[in-house]
Amino acid sequence: MRSPRNEHLKNTIAPVRARPETSEEEALGLVEGKTSIVTGGAGSIGLATVCALLAEGARVMLVDRDADKLAQTVRELGTDKAAYVAADVTDAGQTRRYVSETVARWGKVDVLFSNAGNDGPLMPITEYPEDLFDQIIATHVRGCFLACKYTIPQMNDGGSIIITSSIVGVKGVPGNCSYVAAKHALMGIMRCVAKEVAPRRIRVNSVNPGPVDNTFMRTAEKSMSELLGRDAGAWFDEQIPLGRHARPEEIAQAVCFLASDRSSYTSGTALMVDGAFCA
Repeated sequence: MRSPRNEHLKNTIAPVRARPETSEEEALGLVEGKTSIVTGGAGSIGLATVCALLAEGARVMLVDRDADKLAQTVRELGTDKAAYVAADVTDAGQTRRYVSETVARWGKVDVLFSNAGNDGPLMPITEYPEDLFDQIIATHVRGCFLACKYTIPQMNDGGSIIITSSIVGVKGVPGNCSYVAAKHALMGIMRCVAKEVAPRRIRVNSVNPGPVDNTFMRTAEKSMSELLGRDAGAWFDEQIPLGRHARPEEIAQAVCFLASDRSSYTSGTALMVDGAFCA
């Protein structure tokens, strides 16, 4: 839901905490020893999930576009269980590379979190720029398609694929046709692939956040506020039964559940992390 035309080309980079937030006392080892890939790994939800997976014992390959930011992020994480590959998720060759580098480092993949995304301007479909529509579809839909296409052959049986969709993957909103179309398409990929890989006991699910308290959403809300004539963040909080935006760490915990064996019979479904917004 961003409006600045150039921002859709960038993954949102979040401030890095030096260590995962979950303490050793709180961690349960939910993904102990599992090899994981997180695309969009330097952004808000991506990085929160990296931290949560590390705290629960996983090895995590961060994938994002900015090599310098990724290097800084991994340095600040301060663990040899985190590494990175700079890649454009819409490029097949670069996708093969991040998968192969993960396998070369740690062995076959147990968890894929396909999370890379971008957003575009708020405007009617009759005015929507065609190039931006194509770029947003490419990042979300082609990026997820390629991630699944090249990771699944390198996955262990019993693994887990989690795809970041959205509340707009199950409902429509006006003025954001590319993002809504992309998030609906991801739901289709999730459901299709869940049935394809079920014989290998690989689970495929989506997480569908509502408004999240991060730069990505707050930037979108600035444009929305102009259209609404009031603060869009406050307006959303009034619509959400739990009365607030989600924290990125709350989305990350949902991903950890789906990545873990505790979701061993959960596949082909959307986990709504929206404070009952869509209930």
